[in-house]
Amino acid sequence: MDFLVWLSNFRNPVLDTFFSFITMFGEETFFIVIGLVFYWCISKKQGYYLLSVGLIGTILNQFLKLLFRIPRPWVQDPNFTIVEAAREQATGYSFPSGHTQTSVGIFGGIAVWNKNKIIRVISVALCILVPFSRLYLGVHTPLDVGVSTVLALIFIFVLYPLIKRAKNLLKTMRIVFALMTLFAAGFLIWVNLYKFPANVDISNLTHGTETAYKMLGVILGLWLSFELDQKYLNFETKAVWWVQILKLIVGLIPIIVVKSLLKAPLIALIGNEFIAGGVRYFLIAVVAGVLWPMTFKFWNKLAKNK
Repeated sequence: MDFLVWLSNFRNPVLDTFFSFITMFGEETFFIVIGLVFYWCISKKQGYYLLSVGLIGTILNQFLKLLFRIPRPWVQDPNFTIVEAAREQATGYSFPSGHTQTSVGIFGGIAVWNKNKIIRVISVALCILVPFSRLYLGVHTPLDVGVSTVLALIFIFVLYPLIKRAKNLLKTMRIVFALMTLFAAGFLIWVNLYKFPANVDISNLTHGTETAYKMLGVILGLWLSFELDQKYLNFETKAVWWVQILKLIVGLIPIIVVKSLLKAPLIALIGNEFIAGGVRYFLIAVVAGVLWPMTFKFWNKLAKNK
């Protein structure tokens, strides 16, 4: 806390705006978009790698939050103030930092996978800036940020050789997906059966439970998409630059529809908000991994006819 109090002395409107912008690179929406950019337009193998690092990190992050239940800095010290713009996204328990886990996982993975110096410099810079933004904004402690960084780096360097150098991608990814499924299912079982103390924050517990169902759903959806792509679809990621832009922009529309507009109907149909969330994220993965890539041949034909 002493470090956060000291750091707060350097706050000013310009830095507040800058770090409020930087911190968005660690949010779920950005993780989805950057994952789809690589999966649809650059390299499916690299997309699988980045998504695997991010999903495993999210599950472990949520598990640790509910296990240790460490409150946010302003709760620990009521006299401590944060940058108010960051409060809306600073939900759940403090330890460890989800934004740090996501950003270091994404950009650290990109830096390790790619040899281009410019890409590496930008990626490493964001690996530093996003975690620091969480400290500057006052929503996490150095321990929160430090542990998340270490965990993300472990996943980055463990999964890199498994996926990048895989001689049999089908066999390797089946193992990775199986382990992720067991990990997600274990977290879901734990969050439902573990006897949390009476003083547990209900909103935080609810958020963690929702995440458990969503992670299992999206992992199963990605696994199914992978199997269908390997056996039937085998879609091509390469295309001319304007087709790539259209693929990404237009492709985000059905993702947004499933993510946002199907929430209430699925809850009404299924009757359980948690299960409905898992089904919704399963559908997001299938739309992103199978249904939308089925249109890629059309986009490529359109480019050839120009």
